[in-house]
Amino acid sequence: MTVHFNLCLAPDVIEAEPDLLPLVKAAGVTDIWTTGFLYGHWYYTLSRVEKAIQAIEAAGLTAHLANLPLGHPGDSLGSKTEDVPLGPPAHWRMGVNADGAQHSGTSLHKPAVEENCQAIKDLASIGVRDVFLDDDYRLAPAPGMIGGCFCDEHRQRFLAQHGLDASQWDQLLHDVAHRAFTPLLRQWVDFTCDELTAMFRAQQQAVPGIDLGIMVMVMGSEKAGIRLSDYSDALFRVGEFMFNDVGFNPVKGKTDELFSVLFHRRFCAPERSYSESTAFPADQLSARNMAAKLVISTIADVRNTMFMSGLTPFPRAHWSTLKDAIQLRQRLSALTAGHRLAGPLKHYWGMASRYTSDDNAFSLFLAMGIPFEVTAEPRDGWTFLSQADAQHLSTQMGSVPGAHLVYRPGDCASFNVGMPVEESLPALFELKHHIVSQLKDVPYIVEDSPAVCAWYPDAGCVLVWNLDDAPQTLTVRLHDWTQVIRLDGLGVEAVKLPTI
Repeated sequence: MTVHFNLCLAPDVIEAEPDLLPLVKAAGVTDIWTTGFLYGHWYYTLSRVEKAIQAIEAAGLTAHLANLPLGHPGDSLGSKTEDVPLGPPAHWRMGVNADGAQHSGTSLHKPAVEENCQAIKDLASIGVRDVFLDDDYRLAPAPGMIGGCFCDEHRQRFLAQHGLDASQWDQLLHDVAHRAFTPLLRQWVDFTCDELTAMFRAQQQAVPGIDLGIMVMVMGSEKAGIRLSDYSDALFRVGEFMFNDVGFNPVKGKTDELFSVLFHRRFCAPERSYSESTAFPADQLSARNMAAKLVISTIADVRNTMFMSGLTPFPRAHWSTLKDAIQLRQRLSALTAGHRLAGPLKHYWGMASRYTSDDNAFSLFLAMGIPFEVTAEPRDGWTFLSQADAQHLSTQMGSVPGAHLVYRPGDCASFNVGMPVEESLPALFELKHHIVSQLKDVPYIVEDSPAVCAWYPDAGCVLVWNLDDAPQTLTVRLHDWTQVIRLDGLGVEAVKLPTI
C-alpha cells in the first residue's frame, strides 16, 4: 500500500520561488501538478510549462499537468496578479441556466471540445502522459444546481433527440425549478451527462494512452453532468468544499466533507482516487484544518492527497504542520488501507439526490461515535436520508427487514416506514442511546461528544477522530472491554480492538 502526496503549483510560482520545491519535498510531497491551458487560453505558454516540468524533475519530484477545460463562473484561481482571464475567450459561447441567466464556463459549445483536444496533443508533444481536468469538470455553475445548458441550441437538440415538442420543454423547466424526479428530468440530466462524457472520451482519443482524470466538485453527480460510473477507471479527484476555516470549523462542515468523499469513493478505486485538499483563498484555511482534511482521506481510503490553493501557494509556515500530518497519515493508512468500513449506521446517497437534490446531505450522524458503512441501497441498520431520497423512497418502497430509515422533520410528510430526527447533535445523541442498547459485537464511543468512529473489522481496529476543536477524553467500548483515549482538538488515533 502506497500513499502519495501531491501539490498543485503554477509555473510562475515555480520560477519565482525556486526553494519551494525542496521545502515541500522535505515535508513529504512526492508529485507536482502544474498547469498551462486555462479554458481556451494558454495563459502559461507551452515552453514555459516545459521549463516548469524540468524544474520539478530536477528537484527529484514527479511532474504532471492539470488543465482547466471549461472554466468556472467566477474567480477560482486566486492569482496574485490581475491579468489572469476569469472566463473563456470571446469565441466560446456563454452558458444559459434554466432561469435564462447567462454564465461563463461549465457549458459546452463548439469549439471547446476541439480546443481542449488540441491542448492535450500539445502537452503530449512535450512528453506529458497524465492530465487532470480540473476546476471542476462539470456542467453546472454551482453545487446543488441541476445543470446543463438551456440555450436554444441545446433545447433544439434535446427535443429532437427524444421526439418531444415545445410544451414538454416548458414542463422540463418546471421540473427543474421544482426538483421533480420525473422521467423527463432524467432524460435531460442523461442528455447532459452524455455531452460531458463525450468530451472526456474525445480528449482520451486525442492522445491514445493518455491517463486522464477529473476533478469533481462537492457531491458532484449526474445533475451536474457527471455520470459517475463513466469515470470508474479514470483518475478521480473526490469532491470537497470547506476551503476556509469558516466552512470547515463547524462539526457539520467536517461531516459534510466526509460524506461527499465517502460518496465519491463508491465509484473509484482507492489507488486512482485523489483528495481535494484545497485552501481558497490560499491563506484562509489554517494549517491545522488542512491537516485535519488528511483524516478524511484516511477514513475513506483515498490513496493520493492533492494539495491545492489556486495560483497562489499556501503560506510556507503551513508545511511544518503538514509534514507531521503526512507522517501520521502514512502510519494510519498502513493500518486501514484496503479494509472496508462497517457499521450499523448507513451512508446513503440515492438516485433522487444524484439527479435533483440541493446537496444538503443528512451528514451529522457521522459524528455520533457509532460505526458506519457506505451503501448503494437502503438496508438493515439505520439509513440517513436527504430530502430528495426520503420523498422518493416514501413512494417507492415498503419496509426493509431490519432497516430503520431516518430523515429530517419536514423532509417528508408521507413516510410510514421511517423516523423523523432533527439533524442536531442533541437529537442524534438521543438516538444514539437507543441504538447502542441494541448493538452486538460493534464498537462505539461511549461519550456524547462529536467524534467519528470508523470501524475496519478485517483490520481489527477503529479510527477515532475528535471533531471538537478542544481536547476530548473518549472511551471506546466493545462488549465489556473499554479503552480510554485522550485526543487533541481534531486529533485522530487508531485503537486496536480485542478479539471477542
